[in-house]
Amino acid sequence: MVARVWSLMRFLIKGSVAGGAVYLVYDQELLGPSDKSQAALQKAGEVVPPAMYQFSQYVCQQTGLQIPQLPAPPKIYFPIRDSWNAGI
Repeated sequence: MVARVWSLMRFLIKGSVAGGAVYLVYDQELLGPSDKSQAALQKAGEVVPPAMYQFSQYVCQQTGLQIPQLPAPPKIYFPIRDSWNAGI
């Protein structure tokens, strides 16, 4: 009985993660025009590193562990608009 409940819970968790990812892609219009996709990637590049730093500081405070400082992520510039259908 427990195995059936656990398998149902795993299915629901995986389904909700997949549904959330699909909703996020739709909400941010990542599959739309390339200028909106480019703007979303730039926004993510600006938001994710500070959020990861804040999360690591929170984990350090809660657990008392010291997480070594990671080097800054490299700046990646990939113009989607310039390379779209470039091979055709």
